[in-house]
Amino acid sequence: MNHSHDLARQLASLASEKKAENICILDLRSLSSLTDYFVICSAPTDIQVKAISNHIRDEMSATQKPWNVEGTEYNSWILIDFVDVIVHVFQTEIRDFYNLEGLWADAKTETISADEG
Repeated sequence: MNHSHDLARQLASLASEKKAENICILDLRSLSSLTDYFVICSAPTDIQVKAISNHIRDEMSATQKPWNVEGTEYNSWILIDFVDVIVHVFQTEIRDFYNLEGLWADAKTETISADEG
């Protein structure tokens, strides 16, 4: 595997540790110069979205700080940009509305099961 895929898997695993739901990794390398991978996950409440985001940032702080973090006022969608990998932590309803997986339907998708976290 490559470094950015290893990072994506690590970030997905961290999300899983905080009970993120429907975790997937989209491989965008052949589709966009924006980033190599998206890690997309969701949670039913804004409090859990924030907890997942904070856990990822806290656990990564010793080795790799995000280049940028963006979030909505009520934590319904938090984006954590590690340059080669961008993590999207959504509240479930917001994820369904924006449908990033549909927008990037041509991307190779890797689903992360709960027991991989």
